[in-house]
Amino acid sequence: MKGKIKIIIDGKECWAKPGQNVIDAARDNGIYIPSLCHVEGVKPAGSCRVCNVRIEGRNMTACTTPVADGMEIENDIPELNELRKAIIEVLFVSGNHFCPSCEKSGNCELQALAYRFRMMVPRFPYEFPIKGVDASSKYIYHDRNRCVMCKRCIRTITKDGKNVFAYSSRGGKHLHVVMDKELAAQMTEKEAQKAMDICPVGAILKKERGFYSPIGQRKYDTEPIGSDVEKNIDHLKQKEQ
Repeated sequence: MKGKIKIIIDGKECWAKPGQNVIDAARDNGIYIPSLCHVEGVKPAGSCRVCNVRIEGRNMTACTTPVADGMEIENDIPELNELRKAIIEVLFVSGNHFCPSCEKSGNCELQALAYRFRMMVPRFPYEFPIKGVDASSKYIYHDRNRCVMCKRCIRTITKDGKNVFAYSSRGGKHLHVVMDKELAAQMTEKEAQKAMDICPVGAILKKERGFYSPIGQRKYDTEPIGSDVEKNIDHLKQKEQ
């Protein structure tokens, strides 16, 4: 493995590029580390904390932690999986996520993670917040009640070099994501679709087209989230041979 360094993930010997973050290195080795905020190739934010792994006894976000030669990482262990499940439950109760009526159902990463971690009924009380909806754009319906504050839209969606989405207000319960009305009005249908696709939940939806793919035939209806990564194991083994 010329030019690569060795790391250990859950006892498995893996090879990574120097400077690569843990979550991408794991993916390259067919190991899935769950996340809601990470976008490969985009500067990590560490917003959702779902990708927490244990390194040298400390919990660290896999998306913001670079690999080091000989690093030993714990990922698929009961303590971390229970932490991830709790975070997912918090995200459900702190927003208005009614999956049966959501256009993103079956393509929603939060919903898919809830299935993966076998969430049934959240242990926390529902807040049912009223954060508002912005439907002023020709092509985008922005429902802040479903936003999980992952910052994906803020970090990736631009128009003429300017950010279409941004945080508004300060920390705590008042913090929320807003859409620049002028920039959003200039977006094309293709750009609106990209915004919808980058959102892990149903907070950003493209107007004028709904349920194009029937429920039951959508991305996570057929295979659990992370399956695409874990399938790489067979491909990697063949490559090594």
